[in-house]
Amino acid sequence: MSEFDQKKDPITLTRLLLRDSKQLGASGDFAILLQSIQLAVKVISSATSKAGISNLYGSTLGGAENSSGDVQKKLDILANDVFVNALSFCDMVAIMGSEENEEPYMLQGTKGKYSVVFDPLDGSSNIDNNVGVGSIWAIYKHDPKNTKTTNDPEEAKQLLLKPGRQLISAGYAVYGPSTLLVLATSFGVNVYTLDPTIGEFILTQENARVPENGSIYSINEGNALFWDKPTRAYVHKCKERQNRARYIGSMVSDVHRTLTVGGIFAYPGDEKAKNGKLRLLYEVNPMSFIIEKAGGKCTTGTASPLDITPTELHQRCPIWLGSAKMVEEVEQLYKELE
Repeated sequence: MSEFDQKKDPITLTRLLLRDSKQLGASGDFAILLQSIQLAVKVISSATSKAGISNLYGSTLGGAENSSGDVQKKLDILANDVFVNALSFCDMVAIMGSEENEEPYMLQGTKGKYSVVFDPLDGSSNIDNNVGVGSIWAIYKHDPKNTKTTNDPEEAKQLLLKPGRQLISAGYAVYGPSTLLVLATSFGVNVYTLDPTIGEFILTQENARVPENGSIYSINEGNALFWDKPTRAYVHKCKERQNRARYIGSMVSDVHRTLTVGGIFAYPGDEKAKNGKLRLLYEVNPMSFIIEKAGGKCTTGTASPLDITPTELHQRCPIWLGSAKMVEEVEQLYKELE
């Protein structure tokens, strides 16, 4: 970044994608896809900042639930529509999967080089309290054996049920004091900050790295009565060495802190929910991909979630991710105590 004066010569996300498209092993099509995603993020950022003024707080009429059993907020519906519309218009997506919908979206008459899955508004249960929320997405190359789009929902599902190792890119946005967009590719992780005065995402951290160790653990201790032995043992270890507990309850916010300052984030399985709460396709895989590309580690306790081939679109999966040394401690406890 030293070769650029960010005031006179800012590196925007669009500019970087165009400049580095060859290095990323991508064509201009990938840049077009990311343009559409950043547009969706800008629209959702604007909506969240004006949610109270625009009467977007609260649940939908009748308290409808999404496909994962969560009560939908008004902003959930808006964010989902924004993502669907932006990705549909770009002409680069064959199939989409949303955490908010039971069935995939099948797009007809597109170039269809990519498949995209997303959680349009992660942490939306916090939105009424003005707590930071975000969006998460993951991008796969559309299977070359299935270059044509399909009208069959079951066939479309199968085309989305891919392990995280096949991801070519993943990212998340944080809607907080500033709007951040974090993008991971095979070449690393960059952080961009939205400059509202020019309406562009500016590169503010290149090649972000998770510290090898940390002093923060992030887990919902309200579930402590139901934890398995390795989880109880690990949290006890954290308390013994006076690690700090930080848990926001918005995955994007908790994971972004972990990426920035190190530590560990966890939503393990327990007696109430064997596979935890978070969805493999929409939350666990994208975040695991990002953390790994930034030099961190991820595990279910016994294996990498990125190696799991999902069998359902809304499959849940336990997750520990963050600083490599802390995740390795968890893996060792699972070997010893399970």
